[in-house]
Amino acid sequence: MTPRAVIVGPPGSGKSTVGQLLAKELGVEFRDADEDIVARAGKAIADIFTEDGEPAFRAQEEQVVAEALAEHEGVLSLGGGAVLALPTRERLSGAAVVFLNVGMAEGVQRTGLSTARPLLTGVNPRATYKSLLDARLPVYREVSTVEVDTDKRTPEEVVAEIVRLLAQENPGES
Repeated sequence: MTPRAVIVGPPGSGKSTVGQLLAKELGVEFRDADEDIVARAGKAIADIFTEDGEPAFRAQEEQVVAEALAEHEGVLSLGGGAVLALPTRERLSGAAVVFLNVGMAEGVQRTGLSTARPLLTGVNPRATYKSLLDARLPVYREVSTVEVDTDKRTPEEVVAEIVRLLAQENPGES
């Protein structure tokens, strides 16, 4: 079993919003790996980072993503850092992976440098966001089969572009 589409990208790229709309457009279920982690841990991701540390969060994330990839057939949204784990990247092989690309200025504006996003808190959140983008961009591109720029586009426009690109990739599927 493989998801119809897996959505990846940095914080603020629109993974949850676009993923929900894409699932509706495709007539399939939506699943958010971050929501699975929160449900399993019984606490917010920011609290997991604070109380248990990033390594504990990443271990939970890797397990949740592996389960979701094995059992979910709809649209699956991954947390921004999920692709950093080699086993996750390997599991994504053969899946339709959509990379939602967002520029630094737009990403910072969309996230509002929220404290709900633990990796964006600190002394210089903009510099932190830039270094996060610099480090992750090659990994997002490595795992993705489709890349869509989300800057200055509505979620609906992004979904329309994804549907068009997925149809080109798999002409036999609608």
